[in-house]
Amino acid sequence: MSAPSRRRRWPWLLALALAGAGAAGYAFRGEIAQRIHLDRAEAAQTAEITAPAPPAITVATAMRREIAQTIVVTGTLVARDEIMVGAQIDGLRLVSYLVDIGDRVERGQVLARLDRDMLTTQLAQNASQRARAEASIAQVRAAIAEAEASRVDAEAALTRAETLKRTGNVTEELLQTRQTAMRVAEARLRAQNENLRVAESEKALAEAQGREIELRLARTEVRAPAAGVVSDRAARVGQTVGMAGEPLFRLVRDGEVELEAEVTETRLHAVAAGQTARIQVAGFPDPVEGKVRLVAPTVDAATRLGKIKIALPADPDLRPGLFARGAVEVARRDGVVVPQSAVLFGASGPRVQVVTDGVVAERSVETGLQDAAGVEIVRGVSEGESVVARAGGFLREGDRVTAVAAPEVSADAAPAVAER
Repeated sequence: MSAPSRRRRWPWLLALALAGAGAAGYAFRGEIAQRIHLDRAEAAQTAEITAPAPPAITVATAMRREIAQTIVVTGTLVARDEIMVGAQIDGLRLVSYLVDIGDRVERGQVLARLDRDMLTTQLAQNASQRARAEASIAQVRAAIAEAEASRVDAEAALTRAETLKRTGNVTEELLQTRQTAMRVAEARLRAQNENLRVAESEKALAEAQGREIELRLARTEVRAPAAGVVSDRAARVGQTVGMAGEPLFRLVRDGEVELEAEVTETRLHAVAAGQTARIQVAGFPDPVEGKVRLVAPTVDAATRLGKIKIALPADPDLRPGLFARGAVEVARRDGVVVPQSAVLFGASGPRVQVVTDGVVAERSVETGLQDAAGVEIVRGVSEGESVVARAGGFLREGDRVTAVAAPEVSADAAPAVAER
């Protein structure tokens, strides 16, 4: 081939070489772009697979049930009505006592006896005085009969004398004598009547003294004024008793014991007579059912506590002085209830965190009654909605969570919560 022919071909060969190199570069860039796209898709898929799930949060369901609010009280068992039994006579010696602490006695039962020898002697003397007074009365009545007869004779003689005086057959002196005799008979009769009143008064005095001695004799037997249980005995054989001294016995009327408890001034207004109470007495395995009998009208200015009294059923094992703790039911009704831990209290009022489709939302609520297991929600949460069981500051409005249902806790199974 000649030199001119070769010079004419080399530009075309160069163009073909450049075109081939361009095509190869374009194909290479497309392959790189496709590889980058695949790498990005794979990275996105890997990131989606390895992304953490929303945190698991325990939720509780707002349930409609009966809720009863209680107020916790503490106190001591006391006798509902304590009777002091003492001697009703002074200066006698106690010779025996017939009952002791813990004995149950009936109304009128003899509890102790006092020495009665001196009173027995006085009663015998009084009987003699009454007999003498009766004899005096009999004598005076006989004298009255005699004086009455003398008066009748004197009156008849005076009448005859006055009749004869009108006919002139009797002198003036004899008439005056008959008038004087009449006046003397009347005076004697009046005197005997006065003697009769004196004798009768002496008899009445002796009888009154006799009744007094008999009453004192009856009081030598110390009797129970009402049925009950002996809670204390101060009687000792040989002691000289007196009405101003220490009571010989203390009785719990009818064995009735009640709880005298204290309530804070902020809760006292919610307690009323007739409300039921569940009392746990020290040493008793089972609670005792009681009922509020009395609410004190005043509050202690120093302790800011008010007293209430809760009547308890008759039980010989319930002894005054035992410590007791109880819960007074102040209200009961049906309502929507959530756990106490689900309610947050702040400056803006109570609120709860509701979980809907895995998203947290805070709501202001109005609370009502409370018991050991939950709080009544009067407004803000509906029955069946899920709330965060243990609400706190780690969750915010709009957070996504994985809801885990909490086990149900009944009001009876929940532990009692002490009053604050």
